[in-house]
Amino acid sequence: MKNQYFGDVGDYGKYGLLRYLAENGIRTGVNWYLTEDDGSNDGRHITYLEKKEYFKYDSSLYIFLKELVLERQERAVSHIEDGSLIPDAVFYERMLDNPLQFVKQEREERRLRWHEDGLEKLKGCDLVFLDPDNGFRSSPARQVKDQNKYCYSNEVRDYFEAGANVFYYTHKGRRTAEQWTIAKGKMKMATPDAFMWGLTFHRGTQRSYIFSIHPEEKDRYTRLLDSFMHTNWKDMFTVEPMP
Repeated sequence: MKNQYFGDVGDYGKYGLLRYLAENGIRTGVNWYLTEDDGSNDGRHITYLEKKEYFKYDSSLYIFLKELVLERQERAVSHIEDGSLIPDAVFYERMLDNPLQFVKQEREERRLRWHEDGLEKLKGCDLVFLDPDNGFRSSPARQVKDQNKYCYSNEVRDYFEAGANVFYYTHKGRRTAEQWTIAKGKMKMATPDAFMWGLTFHRGTQRSYIFSIHPEEKDRYTRLLDSFMHTNWKDMFTVEPMP
């Protein structure tokens, strides 16, 4: 996540989902996987805030984002942390290091400390959300400059084994259908004992949210996510088949 993305149409769907879960009794932890802004045009999909048809999905959230993004031109995830939009949520806001600034061993050590601090900060949450720039990978990105743009399978597994249910942002990107199926298989391998559920958001750029749920909580989350798909948000989300 970058602060420059704050309030784009993808954020609207993301915060809408987080709010629905929290308002239905899920104590949620959020690890932003926050990275530095890069001066690109990413996060530019904000014209929805000028369209009344988007108001119906979550009126309070829509008004909140419109005031910040369009009227005050303030874009930072701290605004979500400071408000009460996601009831009882816990946030881990520490920024990831720029990997180009460190040699391999120090880079890995700093990433591990960052991850361990996140585990401690979000300990006790029912559900932990991971929000990396580019999504999930089973192994580090080949190019060093991209390594802080992902959450990795060991990090997902650590949150799951610490007792939390986990979900994270990822996207299909330019993968073929076959490649996307293989990628989802790797997501399953990160938490092989989990019940998997996926939702894909279809505004702006396509983005998916992948859930790894402890088996004993399968019924609870199945009912909750199914009920989410019977709200107005069903116009923007579809269920993503998972292994």
